[in-house]
Amino acid sequence: MQWVSLGDTGSSCPAARSTVTAFRSWADSFLTQPSDELGRDGPVCPYVRPSMRRDLLWMAQVPAARPRPMWLRAIIRDALEVYPELPTGNGSSTSVLRGLITVFPNMTDYTLIDEIHSEFKSNFVERGFMLGQFYPGCDQPGLWNKEFRPLDGPLPMLVVRSMMTTDFPFLLDRPEWADAYVRKFAPTLPAHVRSVMVSRLTSRPASWVPAYEVQPEDESCSTSR
Repeated sequence: MQWVSLGDTGSSCPAARSTVTAFRSWADSFLTQPSDELGRDGPVCPYVRPSMRRDLLWMAQVPAARPRPMWLRAIIRDALEVYPELPTGNGSSTSVLRGLITVFPNMTDYTLIDEIHSEFKSNFVERGFMLGQFYPGCDQPGLWNKEFRPLDGPLPMLVVRSMMTTDFPFLLDRPEWADAYVRKFAPTLPAHVRSVMVSRLTSRPASWVPAYEVQPEDESCSTSR
C-alpha cells in the first residue's frame, strides 16, 4: 500500500480523482466549517485546513468492496510504521498536522472498519498516535455535544494522526491508553487534566471529565477517536 500526498493523489487514476474530490468536498463543506450542533465555536476540525494548506495529508484507497480482513490488517500495520516517517513540513512544530488517510470508497458494510479500529487502537495509542474511523452513519458521539456525529462521513476511512492533549476523554476507558497519554504529555498537561488522569489511573472512574478548548495550529481535532 502506498499513501500519496493529497495534492498528488488524483493525478493519474480517475477513481483516485473521484475519491479525492469527494474528500475535499466533505472537508470544505463540513470539517472546516462551524456547526450549530458541534457545541463549541469554530470549525468541526480546526486543523484540516492548515493540514491541507501545508500539504500534510496523505491518502490511499482500497477499491475492493469487501477487502479481506487479513489484507486490511496488513494495511493498518503498514500505516503504523509509515506514519512516523512522513515528512513534517516546516519542522516538528507542524508534524502534529500530519494525517494518513486510508479510504474504502466501494465498501458498504462498515463492520470491518469498526473491528479493525477496535483491534488496533491500542497499538497506535502506545506509539503516541490516534486511529479514527469514519463512515456513513457512524454513531460515535462528539466531545461537546453527544448528539453530534462528527465521524459520520461520506467515505469509509481509517485515519491516523498524532495524539493530542485534547484526546484525553477518548483515552480514559483503558489503563494502558491513559498511561500512554500521561507518558507523552505529563510535563505539559493543564492541572485539571492531570487531576482527572490521576483519578482514573488510581481507580476512581467517577471522576468528571472536563472538556476544554483546543488550541489552534499545534493541536489536532478532538473529534477523531
